[in-house]
Amino acid sequence: MKGNLKEYIRSVQDFPKKGIVFRDITTLLKNPAALKETSEQLYASTEGLKIDKVVGIESRGFIFGAMLAQRLNAGFVPVRKPGKLPADSEKEFYDLEYGKDSIEIHKDAISPGDKVLIHDDLLATGGTANAAINLVEKLGGEVVQILFLIELSFLNGREKLKGYNVKSLVDYTSE
Repeated sequence: MKGNLKEYIRSVQDFPKKGIVFRDITTLLKNPAALKETSEQLYASTEGLKIDKVVGIESRGFIFGAMLAQRLNAGFVPVRKPGKLPADSEKEFYDLEYGKDSIEIHKDAISPGDKVLIHDDLLATGGTANAAINLVEKLGGEVVQILFLIELSFLNGREKLKGYNVKSLVDYTSE
């Protein structure tokens, strides 16, 4: 399979609330050829980069993040929702449409000077990815790339990630 990954992503109208079109990757994940092709394309996006750690953002960022870490011979670091990590952690808050949320990382997950790739399945407004950048940098890591499967470019999330190497495989330019 060497094709357009978008054809394997299901669009669900009015989920999780009315007016939202949810991009569901479970249809991609269940197809072995699409899963393999996605993994190959994500890996190819890292060509030429030295990466020590791959940070995957909860929860769908864990799927391809762990695969990338294995392929890159790098460590995998989960960034989780509050209260999910068992050891001493660092927290970063970010804005939502209505309110705030936060994510956490273990304080010993990144060493000063580590070259870090941040992965998540979706770039929307950029708030979560920006929070992950802040966590990595607080711990002394250097973000060398932020890599997404899907980008909703009409939401302008790249604006929050200016100055970083941002890549995505599939772009939705409108809802």
